[in-house]
Amino acid sequence: MTFQEKLASLVERIEGKMPDSYLKIMHGATQDLMDSGIQDKVLKVGDRAPEFVLADQNGNKVSSREVLAKGPLVLTFYRGVWCPYCNTDLANIKKYVPEMQELGAAFFSVSPELPQMLDNIIKTHRLNFDILHDDRNALADQFGLKFYYPEDLKALYRDQFNIDLEVQQGNDEWALPMPARFVIDQSGIIRYAESEPDYRRRPDPDDLMEVLRKL
Repeated sequence: MTFQEKLASLVERIEGKMPDSYLKIMHGATQDLMDSGIQDKVLKVGDRAPEFVLADQNGNKVSSREVLAKGPLVLTFYRGVWCPYCNTDLANIKKYVPEMQELGAAFFSVSPELPQMLDNIIKTHRLNFDILHDDRNALADQFGLKFYYPEDLKALYRDQFNIDLEVQQGNDEWALPMPARFVIDQSGIIRYAESEPDYRRRPDPDDLMEVLRKL
C-alpha cells in the first residue's frame, strides 16, 4: 500500500465512524482555514527562514545557525501525538531520513506539544529523528503557519474526542501549526516549501528529496 493509499484508508476508517454533526464542524473549520488566506502568509521559496533555538524532546537545545553551519536543514511541522494523520506522516518520512543524512542535511520535526508527549511518539513509532518543542507555536507563527481553533471545534475535540490542547501544550491558546515542510539551505534561504490547510492531506517527500539532492 502506498503512502497516499494509507492516508485515504485512514480518512475512510476515521470519518466513516463519525456522526455527520462532527464531520460538519471539522470540515467547516478546515474550509474556513482555507478561505482565511493563511496560505498567502506562509513563507515561500526564496524567503529567508527565521533563526531559532528550540529544545528537543530531551531538553537539548538545537540552534538553526549551528545546524546550518554543517549542512541544509529540513523542518516538518507536526500538530500533535493525538493526530493519526500526523503520526502516519512521521512514520513515512522516517524512511527518507537516512538519505537526508547522507546528503548532509539535518531533519527535525517541530511541534507545540510538551516534550514528554513528543518523547512518547518518538518511542511509539521508533522515529529516527528528534522533535523540537515550539512553545505557543512561536516558530510556526514566524513561518506563517499558526492558527487558532474555532469554539465549536474546540468543544468537539475536548468534549467528544477527549483531546485537550491545554493539557497537550501546557497553555490555553488552542492553536496549532498547519502541516508543512521546508528545506533551508546553508545561507538560510528556503529552497522548498509546502503547507496544507487540510490536515488529512500530506504529500510524498519525493519533491523535497529532489531539492535536497540538487543542493
